[in-house]
Amino acid sequence: MDPIADPVRFIDERTSAAPLIKKAMRYLFPDHWSFLLGEVALYSFVVLIATGIYLALFFDPSTAHTVYHGPYKPLDGQTMSNAYKSAVNISFSVKAGLLIRQTHHWAADVFVAAMVIHLMRVFFTGAFRKPRELTWLIGLMLIFTSLLEGFLGYSLVDDLLSGMGLAIGYGVGLSLPIVGGPVIQAIFGAPFPGNTDFWSRMYITHVLLIPLLLATLIGVHLFLVAARHHTQFKETRRHTERRIIGLPTFPAQVPRSLALMFFVAAVLFLLGGLVQINPIWQWGPYEPWLATNGAQPDWYLGWLIGALRLMPSFDVTISHFTLIPNPFWGGVLFPLVVVGVLGAFPWIERRLSGDRRVHNIADRPRNAPNRTAFGAAFLSWVFLIFIFGAADRIFVLWGLSYNFQLGFFRIAIWVVPLILFFVVRRVCRELRAADILEEDQELAEHAVAQREQAARAPT
Repeated sequence: MDPIADPVRFIDERTSAAPLIKKAMRYLFPDHWSFLLGEVALYSFVVLIATGIYLALFFDPSTAHTVYHGPYKPLDGQTMSNAYKSAVNISFSVKAGLLIRQTHHWAADVFVAAMVIHLMRVFFTGAFRKPRELTWLIGLMLIFTSLLEGFLGYSLVDDLLSGMGLAIGYGVGLSLPIVGGPVIQAIFGAPFPGNTDFWSRMYITHVLLIPLLLATLIGVHLFLVAARHHTQFKETRRHTERRIIGLPTFPAQVPRSLALMFFVAAVLFLLGGLVQINPIWQWGPYEPWLATNGAQPDWYLGWLIGALRLMPSFDVTISHFTLIPNPFWGGVLFPLVVVGVLGAFPWIERRLSGDRRVHNIADRPRNAPNRTAFGAAFLSWVFLIFIFGAADRIFVLWGLSYNFQLGFFRIAIWVVPLILFFVVRRVCRELRAADILEEDQELAEHAVAQREQAARAPT
């Protein structure tokens, strides 16, 4: 029995799908490690779904008050919400509960991190150019939707840390000009922390609506990637804009991809079992009048916290009416600028460069000095704001004055990207010039070798 031919024949006799299967098996994948970053994100999402289903069986999304009596003695006798109590019980009373909860959290972090690194690879190699602009936009939607999903996920637990994060989100929502108050009132159902209906809405959104949206976006993204094929690096003269070279789906890519899937799952479960993350029992239940020093959201929201902290106290007021409150600048306008610049960049570059051709060959970053310089500068701008999101932790760990950090970063976020732009562009141009010189030398040596060979040939 042929393990491949017989199943294919069986399916074709009943569905006439053999041509599609044959085409899928012959699909070519690039043979470069950087193209596996998207698969790391995909398999992290699979682990997220699997562990999330397990956690949903034991989690109670209710803010009704109860008294905790369980194995974690420091919380014994404290009043808390059912949501927080069930999360603590998952960690200490449910079999494999802590392993699954921490694996779920690590998978969320790796999911976002892999997508961000994948985004950087696509940007710096120009893989967003025609005809892949829509694929680029879907990828951006995936990243920023996953940020919302992560925020809702750790807000559900109702511990002190997540409650503070939710309060910040509530304030940012209120800062939306004109519509902020009505929209937030409709979402929360009452002044912060809202009512029980809000918690049910947040739970359904986190466990059902956004996962369905993410799964749909992933499906569309993969379809577009397959329809237009991957870009590829020009490693030899055989690689051209019109010729696809790579590894076929089977027997080359499938075993490699399966191995990567098991490796990603194994690493995530090892992290979940060996490396502590988000110890909610240490924070205690959320109370609106309490706060904790050094409170930090998950790393992928650090850039928003940094923007909120960096923005000077500046409101737009008309008479005694505040039209645009201060949180709007860092919490709403800043992420909109980041999303807008990234989303529009394929068309901005096309307009500035005049290049409207179809591109299937990925650039080396040095071959596109302006794009690489802008990307490095833009990335450093966001990264510096991200670093300032941990200013309080920097003060605790290294004793750097918060006011000193504030003044330094308010200058650095403009000066460093500007300097970096010119430095990176110059380095790229020098490297490109060196490559051209090396190519010319190789061509000259090849021409000399051919002439010598022709001279030695018998007449």
